[in-house]
Amino acid sequence: MNPPDRDDLAHSGPLLLVPGAVLLPEGPADGWAVLVDDGRFEAVAPAAELERAHPLPRTVRLPGHLLMPGFVDAHHHLTQSFGSALAFGEPSEIFRRVWVPLEGALDEESAYTAAKLAALEALRGGFTTVADAGTRADVDVDVIASAARDAGIRCVLGLVCNDADDGDAAGPAVLENAEKHLARYTGDALIHPSLAVSIPEAATERTLHATARLAAEAGTVVQIHVNEHLAGVERSLVRHGMRPLEHLHHIGALGPQLLAAHATLLTPRELTLLADTGTAVSYNPVASAWKGNAVAPATAMAERGVRFGLGTDGTRGDGFRLADAAEFAQRLAYGLATGDSSCGAGWTWLERATRGGADAVGLGARTGTVAPGAAADFLLVDADTPETALSWDLPWELVRRGNRDQITAVFVAGRLRMWHGRPVDWDGPALVRRAAELARATVARAGVTRVHPTSTASRALSVSQERSMTQ
Repeated sequence: MNPPDRDDLAHSGPLLLVPGAVLLPEGPADGWAVLVDDGRFEAVAPAAELERAHPLPRTVRLPGHLLMPGFVDAHHHLTQSFGSALAFGEPSEIFRRVWVPLEGALDEESAYTAAKLAALEALRGGFTTVADAGTRADVDVDVIASAARDAGIRCVLGLVCNDADDGDAAGPAVLENAEKHLARYTGDALIHPSLAVSIPEAATERTLHATARLAAEAGTVVQIHVNEHLAGVERSLVRHGMRPLEHLHHIGALGPQLLAAHATLLTPRELTLLADTGTAVSYNPVASAWKGNAVAPATAMAERGVRFGLGTDGTRGDGFRLADAAEFAQRLAYGLATGDSSCGAGWTWLERATRGGADAVGLGARTGTVAPGAAADFLLVDADTPETALSWDLPWELVRRGNRDQITAVFVAGRLRMWHGRPVDWDGPALVRRAAELARATVARAGVTRVHPTSTASRALSVSQERSMTQ
């Protein structure tokens, strides 16, 4: 069996791909093929049918490979990549001690480099789309757009619209900038503008209502961290007499245009509000584990018809591990206690990592599935490996046993972007080296406050304490 050839996949013009199987919305289909042209899936059908209808000189056969939709990261912070490792073992609301000072220390070069580094990690992990929830860096947001575009990843780019701390005069200016941002990327192939509010209390009620209206009119989303931490829920109860999600509903900010990040602390009433209003959620299981938050009731969301995707929150850019974490967290938090041995089954988490995520971030009509007319954002996954070759249930095995090393190629908008974990048209290792240099300087001047020491320092302290106790 000859391995796929990079040059055959990288050429411009129509491309007929004949893999071992294609992952369709209804499941894996053996013997199917896709025709890619002008950045989209022109046709998806049984291979023999397509080859008869489209006798192209460039037909690439990919035996042993699965062609599947690219993963969608429904919640990311691209300019936080310099501090990803600072989040290990830290308690909740680390944004006050880590992310605010870190992003505040970024200049234009470091913000661009951090965002492109995050995009590189995401692409390596099979993500073809990321939703960036807005940066606190004091740079033009177009710096982040340029980094994503140069990396070759599709990006739902948030503009932060916080105004609660800036007085009554700030609101009109914030909304004017929001309108300009939504118009700025009209027609951009990879950048899709959205709005963002850090947490509900960071914006006035007028701005929360107005951004919801602007996003709905533009067909995009407002990204807000909602019901993530107990402290935030309690602050909202004290200030408004309502929980954050209830408060957003009260002022008319819930709806299909809202992408609620985390939503780990939900009452049954709030689940009903999400379902009834069509509000979307980003379920971020790895972030819950790393920061000690509760686990969002995602299986209950699925049962109630709540729209949701999966997000990394910048923890690690690996789509297969994210899908595994999504199922595993539900099993530990809810399944074991109720004897639910399925916990949504493999297809639930695979779908939420792709098509469901695209819907949640406002791109359901554009990406997230292998179907005629959809953007050709897809992966070629080597299924002829010990993890998946002996498959009895491929969706389950992709969730539980799939891994980033099996990704041969990543395509975004019909273009080959990654080949065996490396960018095809820019220098990934050089970017990593420059990022390492900039990260050290940035973190040093940021004034980050960690609660826990590093694991190495903690181990040394533990050894020292043990010795003192035995003396």
